[in-house]
Amino acid sequence: MGELERERPRGRALRADAERNRERLVEAAQSVFAEGGLNVALEEVAARAGVGIATLYRRFPTREELVAAAFEAKLTEYAVAAEEAFALRDPWESFVELVGRICSMQAEDRGFTDLITMSLPSAKHSAELRDRARRAAVKIIDRAQESGVLREDFVLEDLALLLMANAGVVRATRDVAPHAWRRPLAFMLDALRVPSPGAFRPGPMPAPPTPAQLARMLDGNALTQGVAGRLHE
Repeated sequence: MGELERERPRGRALRADAERNRERLVEAAQSVFAEGGLNVALEEVAARAGVGIATLYRRFPTREELVAAAFEAKLTEYAVAAEEAFALRDPWESFVELVGRICSMQAEDRGFTDLITMSLPSAKHSAELRDRARRAAVKIIDRAQESGVLREDFVLEDLALLLMANAGVVRATRDVAPHAWRRPLAFMLDALRVPSPGAFRPGPMPAPPTPAQLARMLDGNALTQGVAGRLHE
């Protein structure tokens, strides 16, 4: 009996250590994925958490499980943002809020930028949160089209394409002109709107990147270095 009593506190201590390791890994993954995207080496996550890679794999056997744990709060925010956008009464304002909020979340977190355009088949709760956001988005799109303010040929898949395009702009401009994504987004939204008397209209167009910022972005992009060189000739 005395032996059992001595083992119980040790067992509780081991469980507490395991839970602390899990929390550290989730926090580390959140920051590492936000900085470098979802393809960063998991050794970097383990190092940031102060644990070994074996400990990471004991807690999260697959990358998908770690991603799901790291982005549960962000996916909840995503679902709530879509539902809050639907709660707005003006159909066009509701659509603009939906797209703007998601694009803003992409700009804030590189990992979320990757996550929003991929699936995590092993993460049931993540799929449920995505479904919540998708249902709200479908309602927003349908209502905007029924009200005659959104192009009739816009479909949910087009929203995914728009977010992919925004992700590319965010990646190219993040370090030099971090707010530049707002301008092409404003152009895209304007192209999707069907003008009507009294309809919601966005404010002034966001400012474009400066020529110096554009030059720095092009110089930093390996795919466009040749084009940048020609522009400077």
